Amino acid sequence: MKKRTPMHAKTITTTLTPLALKDAPALIQTVFPAQKVSFEAQSERKAVAAQTLTGLGSYWKGRKPLILVRAIVLGSLLPLTDDAEADLAIFEKLMAFDDEGLARRALAANAYSATMLQEIIPISDPERYFSGRGWRRDITDDDKLILYRRALATLSSYEEKAGLGKRPEEVDQDWLFAPVWAEVNRHYAHLGVNARSLPELVEQFGILRYGHRPRVGDTFSGGGSIPFEAARIGCDAYASDLNPVACMLTWGAFNIVGASAKSHAEIEKEYGAVAKVVSTAIETLGVEKDAKGNQAKAFLYCLETRCPESGWLVPMSPTWVISKNGNVIAQLVPDHANKRFDIRVKSGATTEEMREATAGTVQDGNLQYQLDGKTFRIPIRTLRGDFRDSQGNTGNRLRQWEKEDFAAAPNDVFQERLYAIHWITKESLKDARPKTYFVAPTDADLERERRVNAIVAENLTRWHEEGLVPDMAIESGDETARLLRERGWTHWHHLFNARQLLLYAELKKHASATLSLSLCQMINTSARLTRWTIGDGPGRSGGTKQVFDNQALNVLFNYGCRASTYLLDALTAKVGGSSIPNGPQLEQRCLPAAEISSNCDIFITDPPYADAVNYHEITEFFIAWLRKNPPQQFADWVWDSRRALAIKGSGEDFRRGMVAAYKAMAEHMPDNGMQCVMFTHQDTGVWGDLIGIFWAAGLQVGAAWYIATETTSELKKGGYVQGTVILMLKKRAAGERTGFKQRLLPAVRQEVARQIETMMHLNDTVKAHHGEPVFNDSDLQMAGYAAALKVLTAYTHIGGEDVTSFALRPRTRGEITVVDEIVQQAAETASSMLVPEGLVPETWAKLSGIERFMFKMLDMETTGASKLDNYQNFAKAFHVEDYTRVMGDMRPNHARLKRVSEYASRELTDATEIGASRLGRLIIALQQLLKDTEPQVIVDQMRSEMADFLEVRSLLVDVLTFIERKSPEPEVRTAAEVLGARLKNLRFGE
Repeated sequence: MKKRTPMHAKTITTTLTPLALKDAPALIQTVFPAQKVSFEAQSERKAVAAQTLTGLGSYWKGRKPLILVRAIVLGSLLPLTDDAEADLAIFEKLMAFDDEGLARRALAANAYSATMLQEIIPISDPERYFSGRGWRRDITDDDKLILYRRALATLSSYEEKAGLGKRPEEVDQDWLFAPVWAEVNRHYAHLGVNARSLPELVEQFGILRYGHRPRVGDTFSGGGSIPFEAARIGCDAYASDLNPVACMLTWGAFNIVGASAKSHAEIEKEYGAVAKVVSTAIETLGVEKDAKGNQAKAFLYCLETRCPESGWLVPMSPTWVISKNGNVIAQLVPDHANKRFDIRVKSGATTEEMREATAGTVQDGNLQYQLDGKTFRIPIRTLRGDFRDSQGNTGNRLRQWEKEDFAAAPNDVFQERLYAIHWITKESLKDARPKTYFVAPTDADLERERRVNAIVAENLTRWHEEGLVPDMAIESGDETARLLRERGWTHWHHLFNARQLLLYAELKKHASATLSLSLCQMINTSARLTRWTIGDGPGRSGGTKQVFDNQALNVLFNYGCRASTYLLDALTAKVGGSSIPNGPQLEQRCLPAAEISSNCDIFITDPPYADAVNYHEITEFFIAWLRKNPPQQFADWVWDSRRALAIKGSGEDFRRGMVAAYKAMAEHMPDNGMQCVMFTHQDTGVWGDLIGIFWAAGLQVGAAWYIATETTSELKKGGYVQGTVILMLKKRAAGERTGFKQRLLPAVRQEVARQIETMMHLNDTVKAHHGEPVFNDSDLQMAGYAAALKVLTAYTHIGGEDVTSFALRPRTRGEITVVDEIVQQAAETASSMLVPEGLVPETWAKLSGIERFMFKMLDMETTGASKLDNYQNFAKAFHVEDYTRVMGDMRPNHARLKRVSEYASRELTDATEIGASRLGRLIIALQQLLKDTEPQVIVDQMRSEMADFLEVRSLLVDVLTFIERKSPEPEVRTAAEVLGARLKNLRFGE
C-alpha cells in the first residue's frame, strides 16, 4: 500500500501491508508502565477545572483521565516485538514519559529560572546561556533543553521529574514529539511505518491491524472522555449512552472542545450576543441594581422556621460567617415585638465575633439558638414532624408543593428569607477586579424581591407550556427521595427560586445546542442547592459552589444565588479547546449499550458497578430543563432518564444487563478486536461479578493493570481511595472447552508464575539501565489475577456447568464459587513470589497473612510506596482481618504502619490478629528491650511462652534481621540487632 494521505500532513510514502498485525499480540497485553500512567492520571485529576472537558459539565464526575485513555489506545495498537525493553521505551516516548519528553514538558512550564539552573548544575560556559541574572536574548529552546536535561537528571524519581512540567496535552504536540519520530520509524521500519504525528501513527497501525483507521467504541460514554481522546489521537469513534445528558456532553466534547479555532470564535460570538440580550432584559426589569447604580453580584438566602418552644421565627443556617477574608458576618438581633430576628450584616468583625458566627443556628441536625439567655435545641426531624406508621412507611407533616408553586406558602414549616446581598460598586463595574461589599437587604431591595416574585407568578404557567421552565415532576429514587422528604418539593423547578427561574427563562429563549451545555453548567452553579462559600482563598470574598459538589442532591439551609452579571460570566469567557484533527469521524447514539448496531475494532468502557453514581436520577435535574423543544442536534434523543433501562450497579439485573451489553459489543468487533473495561477496585464481590459477566459474554481476559488515583475531600471524611483496574479482553476462541477445578488449579499456578517471572525479568533489565523498575508489587499482583483469569475464561464449561448459566444464576450469601477459589489461588501464588527484599523465600513461606502484610508494607515504605491503596490491596491478598488496626496513619498519601513503639499492650494480646502472631511476640520483646529489660530475661520469657520456640528460632532471627534493616526507628533497629544476636548465638543447653 502506498501514498496514504493522513490528516493535516504532507503526503508520506508508506509500505504498509494491511492486516499484517492481524494476529500479533498488543503491547498492553504484556507491557504497560502503570506507575507512570498512575502519576499522570492523578496530575490530570488534580488540575480540576483546568482539565480539558470539565468546562462542558463538571457535574459529570465519572470521566476517566484523558492520559489514561491515550495510553490504552496506543497500547492496544502497538505490537509486541522480541525486544520488550525497546517496546516500552518507544511507548514512553509516544506518551512523553521519557527523559526528553519530561525535559520539554518542564521547559514548557518554565520550571527552572536561569539562576536556579546555575545553582543546580555546574555550567562550564555560562556566557553561552546567560546574560546577567537571566537568559541571553538570543537563547533558543534547544539551548535551554541542554540544561533542562542535565537538571532533571539530578532528580531520582519519575514523579519528581514529571511534577515539574506541564501535562503532555498542555504542550504543543508537534514540538513535544518532534524528536520522537525518527526513532519510532526505525523501530517499526520492518512494518513499513513512516509517521510524523500521532494521528498518522495511529492510522498506520490501524491499517496494519484492522485494514483501516482504527475505530474505538464506548457504549457507556458518560462525559465523553474515551471517544474524545480516541479521536484526538486519530481514531474514528463510536459513542453511545442511555442518558441524554451524557450524550450532550459527548457531543460538546467533539463540537465545542474539539472544534476548530474558527468554530471557537463563532461560539464565542454567539455566547456574547446571548449574554448581552439577557443582561439587557434583566436591566430593563430593574431588579438587580439599587438607586445608586450599584450592581448585585449574588443574593444570600436562608430558611426560616417557627420554633415550637418559643414561638419565634428563627433564621436557619449552619454558619453566619459570610466572608472570611472580609471578616463579614450576619448577626441575629431579637425583635421581641414581632417574635422574630432581624439580620444585621457586619463587615470588619472582630476575631471573637467571627468565632461566634461560625456556630450557626443549625447544628448536628438540630435548630439551636439563644434567646434572652436561654438555649433552645429542637431536632430538625421534629420540626418536619417525621413519623413512621404501623406499616413501616415514613412521612412527615411538610406540605407537598404544587406545580404552580415556586416559593413557600405562608403556613409552610420552612420559609425562605433573603438575608444578605453581595454588591459591586457602580464605579468599578467595568474594572477587571471590581470592588464589592456585603449588606443586609433594605426595604428597596425587598421591594425588588417582591417584583421578581410577581413577574414569575404572572408568567410561570406560560413558561411551563413553552418549555422555558421545567414542569417535570420529581420521580422518587435513592437520590431524589430526600427532596420531597426534607423540603416537600415535588417538581424540578422547585429547586430554583424566583430570581433563578427568571434568569433561566430568559436564557432558554435563545437555547441552541452549544448554549444548552452552558445552561446546564449555569443551573449547576445557581440553585437552591448551591452552597455559599465564605471565600477563604486569597482575594476571594465568597461565592456559590456547584449543586453537584459531590454526586448527590443535597438540600441546604442557606444558599447563594448568582445575579446575572455573575451568572453570565461563563458566556463572556474564552472558549477553550483542543482541536480534533481532520479525518476521524464520530458516530453518536442515545440508546442502551446492548442495542449497538455498529462495528468497532476496540471497545473501551467504564461501566456502572457497585457504588456507581445514580446518574439516571440526578441528571433529571438537567433533563427537566431540556426535555421540551430540545435543539435540533438533540431532538432525536429520548429526553428521559429511562430509569427502568439503566444498568444498576449490583444484583441479578445488573449481571444480566452487563452480559447483554458486553455480548453485543463482542458481536460487533472483529475476531482480533480488543476490549478494555475499567472499574473501580473497591468491592471484591464486584470483581467476581465482572469476571462472570465477561465470561458469559464470550470474552477472555488477557491482562490487567492497576491505576491508582488518590484524593481527599472534606465532603468525604476519612481516606477516600480510588483505584482503577484496567482489564484487557479478547474474544474467546470458537468451540467448546470443558475444564475441571482439579486440573485448572495447577494450570493457574503455572501461568501466574510464568507471567510474574516475565515481568520481574523486565523489571530487572529496565532498573539496571534506567534506575527505576517498570512494575511495582501491585502491578505484579494484578498481573497474577489476570494470568489466572486468562486460563479460566478460556473455557466454556467448568465442572460440567455452562459459564453463562454460572454467571447469571443468583448468588447465595457466603457462597465460594470456583471463580473465587481460582482468583484466591492466583493471589496466593502471586504473593508467594513477591518476597520482600531482605527476607529469604523459606522464611516468607512460613509467615502468616498478617505477618506477610506487615513485612511487605514495611518493605514498600522504605521505597516510598506508602499509598493507602497499596495497604488495602495487600490486606485483601493476605487475608488480613482488619488492617486498620496495625496502621499508624490512614491518610491516602501519608499511609504507614504503626511503629514498634506505638503499639499499646492491649493491641498485642492473643485476642488480636497481630498479637497472636510470632511477629506480635517479637514486638513485645523489642518494646521490653527499649525499656532496658535484660535480653536474657526476654529470651527466657519467649522460650517459656512459645511451645515451638526451638523450631522457629531461625525464623525469628531472620525476621529480626529484616526489622533491623527496615525499621524507621533507629532505637528499634538497634534492639532488633541485639535480640537477633542473642537468639542466633543461643546454645541449646542454656
